[in-house]
Amino acid sequence: MDIESSSSPSSRALIKKEKGGWRAIKYIIANESFEKLASMSLIGNLSVYLTTKYNLGGVFLVNVINIWFGSCNVLSLAGAFVSDAYLGRFWTLLLGSIASFIGMGIIALTAALPRLRPEACNDPSNCSNQPTKWQLGVLFSGLGLLAIGAGGIRPCNIAFGADQFDTSTKKGKAQLETFFNWWYFSFTVALVIALTGVVYIQTNISWVIGFVIPTACFALSITTFLIGQHSYICAKPEGSVFADIVKVVVAACKKRKVKPGADITFYVGPSDDVSSTTLVRDKHRLRFVDKASVVTNPNELNEDGKAKYKWRLCTMQQVKNIKCVTAILPVWVTGIACFMLTDQQNIYGILQAMQMDKTFGPHKFQVPAGWMNLVSMITLAIWISLYECVIIPIVKRITGRKKRLTMKQRIEIGIIMGITCMIVAAFQEKKRRASALKNGSFVSPVSILMLLPQFALAGLTEAFSAVALMEFLTVRMPERMRAVAGAIFFLSSSIASYICTLLINVIDAVTRKEGKSWLGDKDLNKNRLENYFFIIAGIQFANLLYFRFFASRFATENKKGHKRFFL
Repeated sequence: MDIESSSSPSSRALIKKEKGGWRAIKYIIANESFEKLASMSLIGNLSVYLTTKYNLGGVFLVNVINIWFGSCNVLSLAGAFVSDAYLGRFWTLLLGSIASFIGMGIIALTAALPRLRPEACNDPSNCSNQPTKWQLGVLFSGLGLLAIGAGGIRPCNIAFGADQFDTSTKKGKAQLETFFNWWYFSFTVALVIALTGVVYIQTNISWVIGFVIPTACFALSITTFLIGQHSYICAKPEGSVFADIVKVVVAACKKRKVKPGADITFYVGPSDDVSSTTLVRDKHRLRFVDKASVVTNPNELNEDGKAKYKWRLCTMQQVKNIKCVTAILPVWVTGIACFMLTDQQNIYGILQAMQMDKTFGPHKFQVPAGWMNLVSMITLAIWISLYECVIIPIVKRITGRKKRLTMKQRIEIGIIMGITCMIVAAFQEKKRRASALKNGSFVSPVSILMLLPQFALAGLTEAFSAVALMEFLTVRMPERMRAVAGAIFFLSSSIASYICTLLINVIDAVTRKEGKSWLGDKDLNKNRLENYFFIIAGIQFANLLYFRFFASRFATENKKGHKRFFL
């Protein structure tokens, strides 16, 4: 029986007051830390696992990873919709965690049971042992459940933590800021543990143990989350902004013949005005969608002043929501090309590392290929620390003002870093490939340390462009649409993965001659990966021109320092 439903009003208020805050946050942060440790230990080493244990390679391997990455992100939209419209964040998080736990368990089984994988190959450059359809089916079912779980977890974890604080008070706002700091701290610690300890165990000790650990972490994540259930403030679902956007478009199309005028009556909503209608002048951008809130007939409203048909008459707030979304699209498109670069490093960068000399130091320590992702993270963390703790204080002492790089400057710098990263990666790949061919070996004698510059540049690209893009989406959205901002951010990464998949398949088809192509062979020494990197650099350059001469005006501030919303 629910305690709150059987208590007096005063006791219910007391119980509600006792919920939330730091007593709830400790469980939420613990849940998030275990979840991130588990998921990142798979993401960071998936390329290595599929290559060494499933004998996958070439275009098919990249397609599998890109489509899985893209699905994890695009399902965040579905998770945000289900959370806002039906289940609420608590149940969406819980069910997403359970799906991830089952999916990770299936991946662990593929490592533990040899029958679920093809036979190993002695010669990785010429391997004919391919997985059967049912073996791939088991693998894809595990990855699919992990993607579904990510779709439920990613759009809700930060938002659920924010629900625990009353941001209408100064104390609540301060607590929320502290929560974000601790959330990112725990997130970083989990990533470091996953990409060092767990990845090392997977690569050098045992894939079974390396996958049992994240499976156990998912179990701990769920257990911790349930233990803290008594302390959570669970906001009820109030409807999805995504559904409202569709309703506005449908309603506007139905009323497309309505002519604009100064005396048109717009539907505001019963919560804003007793009469439910008001006379306003139509002066916003995207005037077509304004028609969705035009009252063309008094019969469209019931006796309580509410719209009878929500797919024909929408409130002005719903119309404003769609304008908020369209206002950020020009800058959001810029982020898609930026994420295309990070995808290449997560896949092809790791494949490069696998075919290089991974020994380090006098004791010939074997560096796991998955560790290269740590370089990007460490570079990102170092830059942010220097920027916040060193550069800004120095500039303040010199100029007397706390002057920061503008959002436009950070995005542009990030794109330039991305162009540089791909050019460096292309020349490094030519050097790696030439050395391997000269020695007639699958593994190039060139040290894995040669990849440090391109991974560091990838980290700087993310530190400037990706962080600025997330900030842009967050500050340009009303507070009630912050979850939408997160989902849209992940959508840009998802689209980047799908575009990369399409691009790789097109390049493979166009360049294929006599059974060979730039990207088609499992052995990178037989490919021309550097040409693909040059193409990505060209896309980044086109993205720089697009942002510089068009999208940048949507990311600027006016003379008073207020953000432009273009509503």
